[in-house]
Amino acid sequence: MLNDREPGTPITGGRGCAPAVSHRAYIAIGTNLGDRLANYRKAVALIRELPSSRMTRESSLYESEPHGKARNFFLNGVVELITELEPKDLLKHLQKIEDSMGRKREPAGKKPTNVSRVIDLDILLFDVETIDTKTLKVPHPELQNRRFVLLPLSELAPSLVHPVLSSTVSKLLVTTSDKKKCSLYKPLRGGNAA
Repeated sequence: MLNDREPGTPITGGRGCAPAVSHRAYIAIGTNLGDRLANYRKAVALIRELPSSRMTRESSLYESEPHGKARNFFLNGVVELITELEPKDLLKHLQKIEDSMGRKREPAGKKPTNVSRVIDLDILLFDVETIDTKTLKVPHPELQNRRFVLLPLSELAPSLVHPVLSSTVSKLLVTTSDKKKCSLYKPLRGGNAA
């Protein structure tokens, strides 16, 4: 069970157990197929159930113009997670959520493109770590180029410093080259998000 210690500090384990360390991660959520609002809410609910983790904050919901081959507008947001999971394990859990919600993955070896998705979950930041493996890159390499990520992230952590670019999230938002539309989401009466 997690306690309220600051991320990066040990959590005391039982006798003979190594102490677990808590981490702070920021997860981006996006959806543009089907009932987007229902998809978003389901993803948040499933993230809340991750083992050894606690969701601490959730941004407002934004509607954004798609990039690349996608045609439908996305719903986007960011959540803050305090977790004992290591990055690769967190990624596996997030991919299981995507799979359970019907996410279609690109064939092995093919670089992911900006296409329509039932759900997309990305680790944006994980403490101040930099990770560059075949399956995981943190900070997310497109973070500074995506208004739909920077807007909700700036709600949660405006003064957080990007560990590679040495710039705050709020400054990255002001200087991003992304001019695509992105605004607070206002659902129609009755909650229709289509």
